[in-house]
This record gives sequence, structure tokens and C-alpha cells, in this order.
Amino acid sequence: MLSELNADTVGPVDVAVIAFEGNRFNGEVVPALQELQRDGTVRILDLTFVRKTGDGSVDVVELTDPAVAAAFGQVAGSQFDLLSDEDLRTVAEGLPPESSAAVVAWENTWAARLGAAIRGSGGEIVMLERIPRTSVAEAVAALGT
Repeated sequence: MLSELNADTVGPVDVAVIAFEGNRFNGEVVPALQELQRDGTVRILDLTFVRKTGDGSVDVVELTDPAVAAAFGQVAGSQFDLLSDEDLRTVAEGLPPESSAAVVAWENTWAARLGAAIRGSGGEIVMLERIPRTSVAEAVAALGT
């Protein structure tokens, strides 16, 4: 539960915008997120769905909306808003008409212990970068040659 969050022990938090061309959100992402949360790999902190229609109008469905809350009961009802209205407007502005996006903030619970140990030792992470998927795919492909 979010009431168990403690700034000293919380793991790193990531935000991802997952875009779906043509509003083709088939629902496979939600079970994958639920599985990661159930297994303790991540904790969903904030989740919003943004949809832009052909005329440019935007629909926003937040984590506390009943349909989304039913799917993510562990965090539903909490008022932990990491994603501001301005953040969601920025996402919506970047979407082409007839598309949608899931905007999700999650705690990397798998890394919480390491983070606490680093802080407890007086250390700090001074650089953290995600290697783009294309770079990883190229490196994996190069192993086969």
C-alpha cells in the first residue's frame, strides 16, 4: 500500500509514457503491469490513460477512476499524484490525433534495498542512464556474428 511509503526506503521511481497509435490499446499492458506489481518488482504509484480524438479533444482517465481502480486495487483510492495536470497536458499535446498513451509512474521496489544501502553508506548515485533498446538489440545481434 502507498501508506507504507517511506522516503528513506522507497526505491527509484520511473515514469513511462507508452503510446498507442490509432488508439489501439489492446489491454495487454495492464496484466503485465499487474504481474510486475504482484511479484514485487515494481509498485504502481500513479497511472493515467490519455486519449486524443480526431478533432484534437483529449480524454483523461486517472488511477482513481473506477474502471482503472478495479484493475489496480492495491493502489486505488490513494491520492498519490506524481503526474500533474501539466504533465498530462504535455503528453496529450505530443500525441497525434486518434492515438492514446498510458502514463505510469512506478517505484522500482527491486532496487529499494540497494538504494537504502547506498544512502546508509553515505554514497549517492551520480549517474544513471538507461541504454536504448535499439543499442541493446544491436549488441545482442553482434554476439551472433
